[in-house]
Amino acid sequence: MTSSRISRKKSGIGNWCKLSFAVLPAALSCASSHAQSSVTLYGVADVSLRYLSNANKQGDGNFVMGPGGMSESRWGIKGVEDLGGGWSTMFKLENRFFLNNGQSDPTMPFFNEAQIGIQSTSYGQIVIGRQYNVMIEGITMGGYSSNPWIPYDFSFQPEVTMTGGIWSSNQIQYHGKFKDLRISTAYSFSGNAGRLSYGSQYGVAAAFVPGGGPVSIGGAFKETKDSINGSDAKAWTFGGSYTWDKTRFAVGYIVNQNDKGFTTFANGPFAAPGLAALKYSDFKRRRMILGGITQHVGSTWHFAANVWRTLQDGKAQSQDGSAWQYQLVADYDLSKRTDVYIETDYSRYKGDLIGAQLQGVNAVGLAQKSTQIGVMTGIRHRF
Repeated sequence: MTSSRISRKKSGIGNWCKLSFAVLPAALSCASSHAQSSVTLYGVADVSLRYLSNANKQGDGNFVMGPGGMSESRWGIKGVEDLGGGWSTMFKLENRFFLNNGQSDPTMPFFNEAQIGIQSTSYGQIVIGRQYNVMIEGITMGGYSSNPWIPYDFSFQPEVTMTGGIWSSNQIQYHGKFKDLRISTAYSFSGNAGRLSYGSQYGVAAAFVPGGGPVSIGGAFKETKDSINGSDAKAWTFGGSYTWDKTRFAVGYIVNQNDKGFTTFANGPFAAPGLAALKYSDFKRRRMILGGITQHVGSTWHFAANVWRTLQDGKAQSQDGSAWQYQLVADYDLSKRTDVYIETDYSRYKGDLIGAQLQGVNAVGLAQKSTQIGVMTGIRHRF
């Protein structure tokens, strides 16, 4: 009797083991299906021909093959891994390059964007590394950037200069969406022992789209500390847009305000020489009003008309200045990935804004006279 019970127990254990080993591969397969991951190679290849008047102090015009066009060329790798339960991790590495000569943009790190993060469908996203600053987040979320169908940073987009160069390094950002409200907060670590605020940056951006409808309102605030002496550079913006059928109307306002001693921000794209070339150290305050109309015709044509008005209060009266800038764009989609475009712009500068770069981070040619005319045509492919 005892032997029979033991035999049945052993048989039961054996059957359980057989069942376990039979189920194990399926269980592992099920577990791996929850950890789905994907890696994507992506990019933009853009090249243009551009004419710019008054390209030097002698007033000569210049006709060049631009390093980019409506976009700066770039390639990148990004990936996502599903952790289950609505959670996932992500990463992104992106290089900017000049299509006309094949070189990486010498003003940027090789990987101009480099980030890793964790995200939840319920609680938002935390991203760490080099990434967009909150001024860009506020303008894009608020819907009042110029030419919104084009990725940021091209040859004529003056609000880019007012955002402080688009990117910040050593940054941690949080992005959240709560019904009709989206928010972003950011902090860039200084790395300065004993003076933790020197070289740091913090900011917040928000956008409100009531009912997911045609109206979008947004804004942002950012404060940057000088890397050497801790002086302040503050920036803020607000604006919005209204979309009616295939027509979008947008208006925005941006302010930059610098302490007298502000000269450099190590976490940004510009060191002291770069900021000096942009005349970013010449002003106490810069204000920009921007507005534009974007029109989609069918599924292939995009038209835009934009205007920017900039006022500068210099640190000395001789550094006061102002500018009017106008732009017209026509863009035609040859396919879902390839488009051709023509763009023309006219700028009028006064005072200390002659010689300042108010055309975008990678503009070709600073203002050398009181007026400039630009004409550009190009082809762009997204992959």
